Amino acid sequence: MKMRNSIPLSVPLSIAISIAMTCSAYAQDVAFKAIFTDTYNELCGIDNEEEGCAEITALDADSLRLFTVNAEENQLRVLDMNDIGQLKNVGFLDLSEFGAEPNSVAVLNGIVAVAIEADTNTQDGQVVFFDSKRFQLLSQVPVGASPDMLTYTPDGNYLLVANEGEPSDDYLIDPVGSVTVIDTLDYSTRTAGFESFAKFDDSSIRVFGPGATVAQDLEPEFIAVSADSTTAWISLQENNAIAALDVASATITSVRGLGFKNHAQPRAAFDASNRDGGESCAIPLEDPEQCINIEPWSTSGMYQPDGIAFYMVDGESYIVSANEGDARDYDGFSEEARIGDDEFILDPIAFPDADVLEEDSKLGRLMTTLSTGDADGDGDFDTIFSYGGRSFSIWDAYGNLIYDSGSDFETRLAELQQSGIDVWTDNRSDDKGPEPESVAIGKLAGKPVGFIGLERTSGIFAYDLSDPKAPAFLGYINIKAAGDISPEGLVFRAIDENNGLLIVTSEVSNTISTYRIMLSETGISHAPVVTAGLITFNGEGYWQVQTSDSFTSICEGMDITSCEVKSGIYNVINLTTGQRFENINVES
Repeated sequence: MKMRNSIPLSVPLSIAISIAMTCSAYAQDVAFKAIFTDTYNELCGIDNEEEGCAEITALDADSLRLFTVNAEENQLRVLDMNDIGQLKNVGFLDLSEFGAEPNSVAVLNGIVAVAIEADTNTQDGQVVFFDSKRFQLLSQVPVGASPDMLTYTPDGNYLLVANEGEPSDDYLIDPVGSVTVIDTLDYSTRTAGFESFAKFDDSSIRVFGPGATVAQDLEPEFIAVSADSTTAWISLQENNAIAALDVASATITSVRGLGFKNHAQPRAAFDASNRDGGESCAIPLEDPEQCINIEPWSTSGMYQPDGIAFYMVDGESYIVSANEGDARDYDGFSEEARIGDDEFILDPIAFPDADVLEEDSKLGRLMTTLSTGDADGDGDFDTIFSYGGRSFSIWDAYGNLIYDSGSDFETRLAELQQSGIDVWTDNRSDDKGPEPESVAIGKLAGKPVGFIGLERTSGIFAYDLSDPKAPAFLGYINIKAAGDISPEGLVFRAIDENNGLLIVTSEVSNTISTYRIMLSETGISHAPVVTAGLITFNGEGYWQVQTSDSFTSICEGMDITSCEVKSGIYNVINLTTGQRFENINVES
């Protein structure tokens, strides 16, 4: 194990810029705001052109230390963060002696746990534990194959590890999926597997790997744990299901299929093609072959959630899922096909308009599966299935659907595109659309707020989840405007009742960034007053006075009310409320 120092690549700590975003006043005198604060660019090779150098970040809440897995370089980046989200590089841990690459990280009470894949991914991996301050190696614990997401139970007694058990690329070896339950007192382990499930009556649970048993086919992706630490829920992404785990006994108690989303309903409409441009296009894009064309289609969406998160309302438990979708595509086996491919034949009775649907401007480009949809086994497809729900959903503790956001993401993204904010990625319309990837839940203004990261549009939607049956849209954070591309991991930290920090890890830009999040009354401070080289302002919060050209901080702090400056143009920003006063002219 080596601890190395390197040169921080952060932007200047005094810079705070506003980002392009939409805000929604969802209740009288209450508003949502987000402000970019700081970023760290993780170096990925000499040219920094690789992906996967910044994927998942964990926060040590006590020390405000961040740990980010860098799979490409087999390292763990360590950053320190202050109370307002500014970042400072500490160094990195070299993990090469422990396996091929780190997949995920979690930290609690000063103990960092890293899931590390074996050199051969079908073999058992391990979880390595470190002290978060001195980086002392505490323990190495063997777990299942392809250990991915891991999380501590809220009481700190256990660490739960999702062992995905992905097959070899030739699909000749397919390890079982499982969840390892690690006792944090003595690092002993128990394995919760799926061997007791021989088959399922629910057809929405997809078990389709060639020659695979149920235990081999189920692939745990993400884990959410109840507030009382007794129950965990595990997303089985490729299988379109969620499993429940009894933590104390380390037993999988149920596997529930999530059903399918009826895209024929207007509320579940979506853009199915990246080749639907032309003279009739209502919302054209720069590429004349592309168009924003959100319509109902006779297809069934497989929810296939990636990230999930737990929260409670009025004593009831709920699971929020980011419905990304995922296909199996290996050299030895691939389920992928497009509707217009010769090998994908639509049943003429179910689809009498097949010739029209197979056009590229209709459904011909839509990616689907060869493994699901031939109900009668006659070689043609009676149902069209698409990957992911292009939405977020709320489920109860038993896996029943309480709410789905329908077409809300694509509809709002289309509105932003029409307003001049470049957020639409039409080359993904025929695949999984905006790809909701990750979800985090925080509390602001006494309300549970859900943040859903979109991998392809590089943005984050925020919703008030107070009413699980009718979440309220708060705003969209266009993190692409700050240089953050493809958010993979989200972490929320509350600062006070109305303020928090959202830590965003993006795998294409290889960045770890912080955003100040506000949900509070929209009380407006009066404009600053300029008197002989002194800028005076009012209102509670963390204020910053910066130059308008280079964003250099002149004064900043909690509850300061004035700043002495030279002649020039300045911005005055309340980082707590998001209120800005720009281009203030000072003549000494």
